[in-house]
Amino acid sequence: MAIKFYSDENFPTVMVNLLRADGHDVLTSYEAGQANQGIPDDQVLQYATVSDRILITENRQDFIDLHRTVLHHAGIIIFKHDRDYAGKIKAMTDFLNEDGQSSENRLLRVMKQNTKGVGPSFFVQEYGRG
Repeated sequence: MAIKFYSDENFPTVMVNLLRADGHDVLTSYEAGQANQGIPDDQVLQYATVSDRILITENRQDFIDLHRTVLHHAGIIIFKHDRDYAGKIKAMTDFLNEDGQSSENRLLRVMKQNTKGVGPSFFVQEYGRG
């Protein structure tokens, strides 16, 4: 199932390309003419929402804060900077495909877990409003 995403300026191009290779519809802030303008994060989120796209970013704390104060958005997925781009994308897309729920008004965080003997793996955690 193709998912529509909006990547902000902090999101790695490598990950955008991986998502597109998986058949997802990704609009970058550069392609939208929204990059390098110092646009406030609340307006970035508003743009993604109006475009009916899930915001994807590595700007974690600012968007956690916005999730708590903005009543309606199309969804936010935050990532920690890590060079295992494919691992992060796989964890996120597996979660979204298995979850089956709308991303509307949800904040999901892709996190890394070091598993002894297996190595690092990623998982998705949902944040509430509080």
